[in-house]
Amino acid sequence: MSPTMASSLCVFAAMSSAAGRPAGVSAVPGRLSSSQGAKQGKRAVAQPLAASVVTEMPPPVIAPPARPVVDAPRRRGGRGGGEHAAWKSVRQERWEGALEVEGELPLWLDGTYLRNGPGLWNLGDYGFRHLFDGYATLVRVSFCNGRAVGAHRQIESEAYKAARAHGKVCYREFSEVPKPDSFLSYVGQLASLFSGSSLTDNSNTGVVMLGDGRVLCLTETIKGSIVIDPDTLDTIGKFEYSDKLGGLIHSAHPIVTETEFWTLIPDLIRPGYAVARMDAGSNERQFVGRVDCRGRPAPGWVHSFPITEHYVVVPEMPLRYCAKNLLRAEPTPLYKFEWHIESGSYMHVMCKASGKIVASVEVPPFVTFHFINAYEERDEEGRVTAIIADCCEHNANTSILDNLRLHNLRSFTGQDVLPDARVGRFRIPLGGSPFGELESALDPDEHGRGMDMCSINPAHVGKKYRYAYACGARRPCNFPNTLTKIDLVEKTAKNWYEEGAVPSEPFFVPRPGAVEEDDGVAISMVSAKDGSGYALVLDATTFQEIARAKFPYAMPYGLHCCWVPRNSNA
Repeated sequence: MSPTMASSLCVFAAMSSAAGRPAGVSAVPGRLSSSQGAKQGKRAVAQPLAASVVTEMPPPVIAPPARPVVDAPRRRGGRGGGEHAAWKSVRQERWEGALEVEGELPLWLDGTYLRNGPGLWNLGDYGFRHLFDGYATLVRVSFCNGRAVGAHRQIESEAYKAARAHGKVCYREFSEVPKPDSFLSYVGQLASLFSGSSLTDNSNTGVVMLGDGRVLCLTETIKGSIVIDPDTLDTIGKFEYSDKLGGLIHSAHPIVTETEFWTLIPDLIRPGYAVARMDAGSNERQFVGRVDCRGRPAPGWVHSFPITEHYVVVPEMPLRYCAKNLLRAEPTPLYKFEWHIESGSYMHVMCKASGKIVASVEVPPFVTFHFINAYEERDEEGRVTAIIADCCEHNANTSILDNLRLHNLRSFTGQDVLPDARVGRFRIPLGGSPFGELESALDPDEHGRGMDMCSINPAHVGKKYRYAYACGARRPCNFPNTLTKIDLVEKTAKNWYEEGAVPSEPFFVPRPGAVEEDDGVAISMVSAKDGSGYALVLDATTFQEIARAKFPYAMPYGLHCCWVPRNSNA
């Protein structure tokens, strides 16, 4: 059978750009690291981690004389004032320069932090609707010898270059579609949708370092897989898959290790998913197996998924892809999706070695953008009895998608409108039971009932683990506005908060030679209330601030991150 999902082509052509993921919000004095319930008031003490000597210096850079200008765009006639810098575009295409460091960076921190995300939400006076529509902006912070050099640059996708050349949207983004000039051009747009040529390649979602050192930016369209240079942020070109699996869309978050790359390819014609893997250094995906959906009328959205040492976990939630919504010129509150609660929610488990389905269970309804991790639960004799899979779960509430309209993000009035979220823990039995379990892994009040944008120690991917780093909430808020360290054993959380700041995903970087799971730092780009932007470095053990590297201009919000060690073979 052809695993290709080439048939996914028509209906799904438009599963455009950035697919959902929320994250942090806030800024100013009072850098706190405390339990969520602790009283405000103490300033976090800067405590540098143990350091080792590094001799290599970052390459010399010349900073342009002018700092980028941050623009608050109009939206179809109207201009709001006073919006947070997190939701404003940076008009200057690129910048590079030394960063002022407050505190003391650990000397062992030697490499490059990269963050991808939408950073340009307007074309002239036309402003985009949704957070996920924005054109991709890469941010880089290179650390060496206790110093930091920062940069940003737009990813030069075909969608971005066409928009700049023509002054309008030319490809289908998350909620934006090109405006036809005539009926004939509308018919042409439909034809290009069915062929996939009108799908965006705006890779504004993730950034990963492959096992061979290449750095890849991603979104939910396969054509939006773009290779970049982590040192210059230059766009090198498309990542061309050399296989015949086809497909137009895939999970925006593949699982990447030093040796392999796992992904899911939804099939919209015969609802299901192809599971594929790719060796490090290769561009050829290998078909592993297929999961047939148990619900209808289409596959559930798979923005991310987890793996264990021996299994791939394929989630099927009732937020399902919707063909008719793809054809609409104006978005619905669920955009490219529909909520089919009656269709059921399922978790499937596939053996990596054989491609066989070893479990397929019904679970309570759920909504998640991001899985955190999964691992195998064993009995006293060492037999695998169940799979534990953790995710940032939004209590089966789909309103989070529409909450991410830029108008909603820019018009916070002090009311508590952020939907509740938790660490949702699935238990998927492998003994033949038709049902699985879903419960909260800890009391959601520990992290303010906000939970998204997560990372863990990469050595624990697919294995039993204790700690996760994510964005949480201090209420009232309209967006996650804290950073939180989750302890899944003690079922507690440590939280960092700064008034008015909007932090993005805290990315864990382990200290070289570390033995303890939380020995390292967590790095987050923060958009501050006063319009400044900085890279925050937290001691991952104590979750107290070590240092911040300050950009000389406002920093728009971004999504996902990766770490490129200086000795990588990129």
